[in-house]
Amino acid sequence: MATPAIGKGLIVLGLAITLLGAAFLFADRLPFLKSLGRLPGDMSFKGENWQVHMPLATSLILSVVLSGIFWLISYLGNRGGR
Repeated sequence: MATPAIGKGLIVLGLAITLLGAAFLFADRLPFLKSLGRLPGDMSFKGENWQVHMPLATSLILSVVLSGIFWLISYLGNRGGR
């Protein structure tokens, strides 16, 4: 098994976890993180004793952003293996 590849993967995973932690730490100061879950395509329904929230627009935006990030990681990773 190629141990350098595992090491690089662990470094990338560690950086991703660090960035996610920083996003949670500074979430109240970043205006675009405050609006997640309350975008125009997100739906909420309330009754007397119940509430349903469906964040459709937020899910689509996060899916596009994460797909782009993973594509970039894959692209940069494959460039080094030529």
